[in-house]
Amino acid sequence: MFTNVFKQALAARQPQIGLWLGLANSYSAELLAGAGFNWLLIDGEHAPNDVRSVLGQLQAIAPYNSHPVVRPPWNDPVIIKQLLDTGAQTLLVPMIQNAQDAALAVKACRYPPHGIRGVGSALARASRWNRVADYLLRADEQICVLVQIETRQGVENLDAILAVDGVDGVFIGPADLSADMGYTGNPAHPEVQAVIEQCIAKIVAAGKAPGILMANEALAKRYLELGALFVAVGVDTTLLARGAEALAARFTSLPTPAIYSDKSVY
Repeated sequence: MFTNVFKQALAARQPQIGLWLGLANSYSAELLAGAGFNWLLIDGEHAPNDVRSVLGQLQAIAPYNSHPVVRPPWNDPVIIKQLLDTGAQTLLVPMIQNAQDAALAVKACRYPPHGIRGVGSALARASRWNRVADYLLRADEQICVLVQIETRQGVENLDAILAVDGVDGVFIGPADLSADMGYTGNPAHPEVQAVIEQCIAKIVAAGKAPGILMANEALAKRYLELGALFVAVGVDTTLLARGAEALAARFTSLPTPAIYSDKSVY
């Protein structure tokens, strides 16, 4: 059985620093797997990933110490089943609005009788095609379920979401949350920041792991000080785009595009 070291680290309250992967490419995923991040988020919601491209990235990351976290495009038990069978052990499920949504995500990650995950381990990389002894009996304990709140409704229902058994952590989506609060593109707005800090405090008090994505270094460090345990501090697409633009600007007459802002999540 392959132990989920990321889940263990969160349970031990050890902060995990991550990087978002949006390039949907196994070659760049492997390059970044050796960069020193504790975890890498393979994004199936906003990046052009499918099950096969996620598989390639899981295989590329596997030899390294970075733990792959996969975000499915939606809280869909069918997609979740495929991602788990492909070998994902930690899922970040987007757009959780209430306790019912959170409970569905947990059930999708558990075999019967505790959940609704379909049994097909003979076909699954997760069980190493049934070479992992007692996989069906032991898999549930190694799956880490992270749920994402990113709306006012999700914030309002946070207490009920935290009470759902099987939720290991709650990720706050600052970009969507700020937009839903009327501050699109400005997650650094004081009202948004106040809500984020209140959510982190609630998640910590409930004994769960708080998480967030924030490329603003000062804010990322602030969230870690408040008790956030899994914090993504950058995005591969942004690192490549801004780095390339800055390099080109140093050797051409073109100015560096004024795209980056300290207000941005990414």
